[in-house]
Amino acid sequence: MRVHVLPSALVIAAALLLVAPAFAAPPGPPENVTAIDRPDDAGSTIELTWTPSTTSPADAQPVIQYVILRKTGENEFKEIQAIAATESMFNDTGCENGVEYLYSVIAVASDGTRSTPATTETPAIASTQYFDGKRGWFVVILLLITCAIVYFINLARQGHELKIRKITGLEAVNEAVGRATEMGRSCLFIPGILDINDIQTVAGITVLSRVAGLAAEYDATLEVPTSRSLVMTTARETVEAAYLAAGRPDAYREDNIYYLTDEQFGYVAGVTGTMVREKPAACFYMGAFFAESLILAETGNSIGAIQVAGTAMPSQLPFFVAACDYTLIGEEFFAASAYLSGEKHQLGSLKGQDVGKVIGALLLIAGCLLATFSLNSSKATFTRLDENRDGVISQKESSRMSKDEFTEIDQDKNNSLDAEEVSSFKSGTVAESLQSAADYIKDNVLGSNGF
Repeated sequence: MRVHVLPSALVIAAALLLVAPAFAAPPGPPENVTAIDRPDDAGSTIELTWTPSTTSPADAQPVIQYVILRKTGENEFKEIQAIAATESMFNDTGCENGVEYLYSVIAVASDGTRSTPATTETPAIASTQYFDGKRGWFVVILLLITCAIVYFINLARQGHELKIRKITGLEAVNEAVGRATEMGRSCLFIPGILDINDIQTVAGITVLSRVAGLAAEYDATLEVPTSRSLVMTTARETVEAAYLAAGRPDAYREDNIYYLTDEQFGYVAGVTGTMVREKPAACFYMGAFFAESLILAETGNSIGAIQVAGTAMPSQLPFFVAACDYTLIGEEFFAASAYLSGEKHQLGSLKGQDVGKVIGALLLIAGCLLATFSLNSSKATFTRLDENRDGVISQKESSRMSKDEFTEIDQDKNNSLDAEEVSSFKSGTVAESLQSAADYIKDNVLGSNGF
C-alpha cells in the first residue's frame, strides 16, 4: 500500500508545483483614497483620488487598471467605472446633492488578480457652489467696467463735456432730410424686417425719432413702411412724440406709417414699388436686414436718393457699403441713441463701454505676448532636452561596449582584410583565377574520390 501511495503523492506534488505559478500574489491595494466634493461646480461631481500601492508583493503582476465602486447608505458597493493604471483620479459626475457616497478602489493586475478594496474613511457629499472661484477675473473686469460707467455718468452730470467721436453717418441725417426738403420730395425710413424684440429694430426706432424730429422741423414728408405690426405701432408713437417735441403735431400723418406684410420678399416688393413710384430723395435703412438689403440699396441708388444705412448683420454690411452713401457699422449703429440724444446717462454708459473695450484689447495683447513667449521657451526647453538626451544616449552607448562588442569590431576588421585579399585575388590573371577555382572545387567540393 505504501508503494502505491508514494508515487501518487509525488505526482500530486509535481502538479502543484506546476500550477503554483498561476496563483500569483494579488497586488497591493491603492493608498490614500479620498473623496471630496468638486469645488466651484453645480453640485453633481465628486473627485476621487488615490496613490498607487507601495506594498505590493515582489511576485505580484503589474497593475493594469483600477476598478471604482460606489455605494449609498446601507446598499452594497456597485462597480461604476474601470480606468487605466496610469490614472490616479476619477470624477464621478452622476451624483445627487445632499447624498452621502462611499467609494472603494481595487487594483487589478495583468493576470486578473485583484487587490483588497481600499475604501474612503468618510462619505463625500456633493453640494452646489453659487460662485465659481476660478472666474474671479471676470468679477474684476465687471467691477472695472461698472466703475468706469458710473464715473463717466457722474462726470457728465457735473457739467463736463464727454468727447464722442464724430460719426459721419449720423451727421449725414441732417443733410439727407434737408436735401429732401429742398427737392420737395419725401424721406423713406425702413426699420428692418425683424420684430420689436430685436435690439437692432430698437436701435433703428431710436434713429427714426431723430429723423422724424428733423422732418417735422423742416416740414418734410416722412414715410415708414413696416413688416411687423408691433413695429408699426412703436414707429407711430415714436414719430408722433417727435412731432410733438418739435411743436408740429398738426403735421403728423399716421397713415404715412403703415404695415405691408410679414413675408420677406413681399415686403421688399412693396417697398421698392413705392421707391420707384414716389422717388424719395432720402432713404434710411436702420435695423436688421438679410437678402433684401442689396435689392433695397440698389433700387434707392437707381433713383438717385441719398442713402444712409445702419445694421449689425456682418453678411449685409458689404452691400450697404457698396450701394449707400453712408453706413453705420455695428457699434456705430448701437451708439446712435447716445450720440443723437446727448443724454448724460447714455453718454456715460457709452464712455464706460469704451473703457471695457480698451481692457479687452489690452488683455488680448497680453495673451498674445504670453502665448508667444511661452511657445518660444517651450521650443528652447525641448531643444535642450533633445540635446541632453542625445548626449546621455551616446555616453550610455559608449559605456555599454562590452568585450564581445570589441570582439565583433575585430572580426569586422578581419573581414575587411579578407576582402582586401579577395580584391587582390581578383586582380590576378584570368588563368591563375581559373586554376585556383578548379583546385578549390576539386579539393573541397568533389573530394579526392570525386562524386
